[in-house]
Order: sequence, then structure tokens, then C-alpha cells
Amino acid sequence: MFQPLFDNLRQAGVPVSLREYLGFLSALKTGLVTYDTEAFYYLARTIMVKDERNLDKFDRAFAATFEGLGEISAENVLDALDLPEDWLRKIAEKHLSDAEKAEIEALGGFDALMDTLRERLKEQQGRHQGGNKWIGTAGTSPFGAYGYNPEGVRIGQTESRHQRAVKVWDKRQFRNLDDNVELGTRNIKVALKRLRRWARDGAAVELDLDGTIRATAEHGYLDVQTRPERRNAVKVLLFLDVGGSMDAHIKVVEELFSAARAEFKHMEYFYFHNCLYDGLWRDNARRWDAQTPTWDVLRTYGSDYKCIFVGDASMSPYEIAYAGGASEFWNEEPGQTWLERARTQWPDHLWINPVPEPHWPYTKSIQMIRDIFEDRMVPMTLAGLERGMRELAR
Repeated sequence: MFQPLFDNLRQAGVPVSLREYLGFLSALKTGLVTYDTEAFYYLARTIMVKDERNLDKFDRAFAATFEGLGEISAENVLDALDLPEDWLRKIAEKHLSDAEKAEIEALGGFDALMDTLRERLKEQQGRHQGGNKWIGTAGTSPFGAYGYNPEGVRIGQTESRHQRAVKVWDKRQFRNLDDNVELGTRNIKVALKRLRRWARDGAAVELDLDGTIRATAEHGYLDVQTRPERRNAVKVLLFLDVGGSMDAHIKVVEELFSAARAEFKHMEYFYFHNCLYDGLWRDNARRWDAQTPTWDVLRTYGSDYKCIFVGDASMSPYEIAYAGGASEFWNEEPGQTWLERARTQWPDHLWINPVPEPHWPYTKSIQMIRDIFEDRMVPMTLAGLERGMRELAR
């Protein structure tokens, strides 16, 4: 019954052999992945993919073979399951059609949205659900949670659903990126190697073969010579966007971060959220009480650093263009002002975007960031990284 998977893998260009396919069938017979679709996927991938470059091909072939496998009909299971309370609460969420969404108009800009929120806070006396005006849940009001509005303030919701909020009135917790991730980093390291400038530094611990031969010949006895190890002397300053819409890209950003830590001996990094403002941090657990002023970073690291921003650049345009437009706090200056200061301080700069490049034209904020960086934005693909490293190496 798994013959179609084998055929689709071969058609997709995955070099899977009959021996690997038979090994996969033998593993299934052991009962390791009975009734677990995720485990089934990883078992098949582990056995039949031997090169990381074929992972995307495998995913496409797997999806084509087992399309719809994970779908479960709600009508068949709702009566039989004891659903958790938080699931039942979210049943109230509205899933609007495109026509219904088109009928909901934004309030008319950032200033109007903030003024209206102030009025609602003064007037509202209790909890509301399903409406289009008050601060509540499961409605079309610009203020609240688990509803829909094209431009609003998210209040009391644990995660983003539509990526439409202008501001988020919640204290969210982000986790640090893991710099020890190894899966998938090998090819990224190859791409980063294009940004190299060799120099010898540190203690004299590397064998100098030519020097040893010369000294031995001159002295008449074995005279071992050492020299400082040759290292990549490029200095890199890495700014990493975390949280919100970047949660979908954690894996690939961790791989990039891990590869960069291994490749660049002179690398400093800071976290930011959505756009650059007046504060940065190194530990996401302490991002509210242990921030480093961005002015200090600008003054500390010289113009010889290569500056790399990593982020999806997907946010409300107000976060870039307006004072007070930041999603989680009131920024005194627009994000664009800080980005332009960074570009001026570090002339060798680049923005790496994990969003697929064909999707960039559909997000206004990506176009704005791209314009600020004068088109020095590359996708987070191997080809994109190589292109970006060549740009920085000029």
C-alpha cells in the first residue's frame, strides 16, 4: 500500500533505492509508529532520505501521497470526546468568509485607533463577547481577542492568528535561540564561508610545517615550529527578530544562528521584536528588565562590523513609520529612524528574510524595510545566503 510513496519519491528526484524502501516496510512491521502520523513521517524520512538537500523534495512527495491523512471530521468526534475547557472556549471564535472580512473597515489609521481605544476604556463597564464595538472576544471589534478585524489592538490572546494587530496588549514571553542546533547547519555553513578574511591570531599552537623544515635544516636537529592558528577575522553583528510571526521560522533561524556562531569567531548578537527601536537584549527571559540601549550598541561596535538583520519584516506599517507604533510599547521615535541609524553606522549591512521571496510583494512592511535597506534583502535559502555573503564581502 506504500508503493505510491516510493514512486512519488523517485519522481520527485529523491534517490531512494529498493533496499531503503524494504527497510522502511520492515520498520513498519515492528509497530513503532502505529496510529501516529507524525512519527510515521519521521520514520519514512529517516530511512529514505540520506542527504539534507532532499528534505524539501521528500516533503512534497510525502504530502502528495498522503494528502488529507491527518484530517478528522469534527462531526464524528465531538460527541465522543471530553474536550478541554480552553478548546470549548475557542469554539466561539469567528471564522469569517472573505466577503464578511471585506465588510469590516479599519478605523482610519493609527491615531484614530488609539483615540478610539481610550474612549472604549472610559466607557466600557463589563465583559463583552461577539460584538463589533466593545473590548471583548470572538467579535469584529478592533479591540480584544479571538475575533477578526483588519487593524486592531490584541488584548488577552496567547498567540497571533491573523497577523493583523497594530498593537499587542499582553506581556509575551519569548525563548532564546539555540546556538547548538546541528540539523541542517552544514549547508548554511558552506554559504557563510563566502564571508571570510583570514588572519592569524591567538597563541602559537598550530604546526608550521614549512618553518619546521627550514629550522631543522638550519640547526641539524628536529626543531618544531608553531604559529598562531589562521582564523576568520570578519566581525559580524547579528540582530535577530523573535516572537510573534517569527515563531513559524524558529527552526531555520536557529540553524542559521548555530552556523554563524561556529563560522564567525568575532560575532556579537542582540534580539529585537519586529523592528529596531531604542532597546535591544541578549536574553529573552529578561527582555523587559535587562535591555541594552540601542545608542550604546551603535557607539560600541565600529563601522568595520558586518551588520546582519534576520527577520520576516512582517508587521504593521505603523511600527516602521510612526512614533508610538510599536506593538508592545510606546516608542518615542519611528522604527525607520533607528534602522537608518544602523545602516549609517554599519555600511556593510544586510537583511535576511525567512519569508519566501515570491511572497514579499504582498506584505507592505516587507516592501518598506526593503526600501530602507535599498534592496539589500535576501531570502533565507542557500542561494539567498550565498548572494548576501557575496554582497557583504565586497
